[in-house]
Amino acid sequence: MDILLRHHVTTYGSGTQPIVFAHGFGTDQHTWRHVAPAFANQYRVILFDWVGAGQSDKSAYDFTRYSSLEGYASDLIELLRELQLPKVIFVGHSVGGMIGLLAAIRAPELFERLVLVAASPCYVNHDNYAGGFEPGDLEELLGFLDRDYRAWSSMLVPSIVGGDMRPELLDELLTSFNSVEHAIARQFARATFLSDHRSDLPKLHVPTLVVQCADDSVAPAAVGEYMHERLAGSALNILDTSGHYPHLNAPVATIAALENYLRPVNDSVSTTTV
Repeated sequence: MDILLRHHVTTYGSGTQPIVFAHGFGTDQHTWRHVAPAFANQYRVILFDWVGAGQSDKSAYDFTRYSSLEGYASDLIELLRELQLPKVIFVGHSVGGMIGLLAAIRAPELFERLVLVAASPCYVNHDNYAGGFEPGDLEELLGFLDRDYRAWSSMLVPSIVGGDMRPELLDELLTSFNSVEHAIARQFARATFLSDHRSDLPKLHVPTLVVQCADDSVAPAAVGEYMHERLAGSALNILDTSGHYPHLNAPVATIAALENYLRPVNDSVSTTTV
């Protein structure tokens, strides 16, 4: 099947520089609707759905290929090559950001810059690393997911959206989570939450902006600082907002963070608060 149809690729905008937006777990390209249009005058905007999400071709889902994030990274590389684009600016939310990072390590010639929004290389706490979850708590959470995905979503989503998320956006996220085929969602959740890509961070040689929320239970601000310290030449922007979805509950700040980074920048690397 044509790869563009497989990923339900959407493009618009009057610019020539491509900017690609990738969604995270439980959502689809629709979650970028408050942010992506702001770049249509200067960029060629490209959105897509990971296989298994949104309006992607669900029949293309392969439980072996997508048992780890590397399968999704392979999809991204194939998609960008099929589009025959100049080097892209890649903006990825949560696990979508980490998939982009893995793809950029393998095929750096495809990427101009990365923007990682609320991403995390590892969700589990270790001796000198605060990932957000204790190992036992995460296993309990995933066990609950295996038993009842709908109840798991109803419990998890309100706890990670942030206190300033409008009720209609919360309802939208719950609907989005519950629209994913449960077997696919369970595997994607395990591939996401049990991944550990901390050792991959120094392998990236593409300029990167790390955008983290000041209060995020899934990807704490400390995770953003950890990535910034290990991604050579990266910039860090900690948004003064709560929750895991700044592109939904703080789109103006998210747009400003991207625009500030995508302007011609000097050689210094800074940490700012918006």
